[in-house]
Amino acid sequence: MDKLQTLLNEYEKYKSMNLDLNMARGKPCQEQLDLSMPMMDVLNAGVDVRGEDGIDCRNYGVLGGIEECKRLLGDIIEVDPKNIIIFGNSSLNIMFDCISKSMTHGVLGSTPWMKLDKKVKWLCPVPGYDRHFAITEFFGIEMINIPMNSDGPDMDLVEELVKDEYVKGIWCVPKYSNPDGTTYSEAVVKRFASLKPKAKDFRIYWDNAYSVHHLYKVKQDFLLEILDECKKHGNPDLVYKFTSTSKISFPGSGVAALATSDTNIKDIKKFMSVATIGFDKVNQLRHVRFFKDLNGIKRQMEKHADILRPKFELVLDILDKELKDIAYWNKPNGGYFITLKVNNCAKEVIARCKECGVTLTEAGCAFPYHIDPDNSVIRIAPSYPSIKDLSLATKILCLCVKIENELKKKDR
Repeated sequence: MDKLQTLLNEYEKYKSMNLDLNMARGKPCQEQLDLSMPMMDVLNAGVDVRGEDGIDCRNYGVLGGIEECKRLLGDIIEVDPKNIIIFGNSSLNIMFDCISKSMTHGVLGSTPWMKLDKKVKWLCPVPGYDRHFAITEFFGIEMINIPMNSDGPDMDLVEELVKDEYVKGIWCVPKYSNPDGTTYSEAVVKRFASLKPKAKDFRIYWDNAYSVHHLYKVKQDFLLEILDECKKHGNPDLVYKFTSTSKISFPGSGVAALATSDTNIKDIKKFMSVATIGFDKVNQLRHVRFFKDLNGIKRQMEKHADILRPKFELVLDILDKELKDIAYWNKPNGGYFITLKVNNCAKEVIARCKECGVTLTEAGCAFPYHIDPDNSVIRIAPSYPSIKDLSLATKILCLCVKIENELKKKDR
């Protein structure tokens, strides 16, 4: 019996098990969600719900968020609280609103993008975050691929493309990036901070979603703080920096924030003052009372890491054993994903996995318009399944890669 037939026989055995295993999205598992359940007890009917400055968090007002919550999230992303606005539970929603406002009302008095005589363009480091790309696609913005290097986006290409006045922004996940776990080097951050885009309304959308999401106590990536660097290079308004507690407390009811320059904050608050009277200050207070300070956040993230680290190491160990000579993958120090790169067969592997009861994010998800030019990137999300399910799903994934690799050999 040849190698391919042996692999196919093994595949049929798995297929007959009628499995239902899911590694599609970076959702925290139940054990991670349980870590924050005591937060539900910090506020009750007998507790004073006034903020530190006497504000009654049950009432209207405080458009930018309570001071102690601004301080907490500012510490997470190394930003002065005066440069932070607290929103609802979703940083993605803030990004959507920022682009929506830019489309309809412009940025700092610039022409609204929807009134320009040419289509707006956007730079997209790839592989990247599918939900980012979904936002720019929703608004009809033309997306341009920027290859990712080991230290961040190809900055030579970025610096060249921003000479076009219709290039209005770039998506960035600068630390433990989604999906390949890359952290931008100091040199890359400084080049971002010193960009001289032709468009005065160009903005870097700096989604620092994984700033404290380390897997290890010692091996932790360092990211240079972008807003300070922008000030040093005379570009104080260049960046919108986003964060949230989505994968720190509860994804469905966390707290999200935008950090940027004084000028940008003033401009954004004009929009906010019409759109809302304020966000959930009770939830903001709940987070502060539970975590207290940055040390409380760090203790929480160590508990998350203790749950996540064995899952990542399990996947990496199986990949090392099964795919050593026929595929490539990253070994991140944090974040939520592992990127597996296969030999021009990602779409086929993902489809074959699905037939066997293993769900992965669809092929091309890490690229604008869902077009992976090399048909090579598979995003693995180890967080949600149990160790048992994760082991089985990863073994089936490896089997499917081997089968498609053998089929390609026969086609040559």
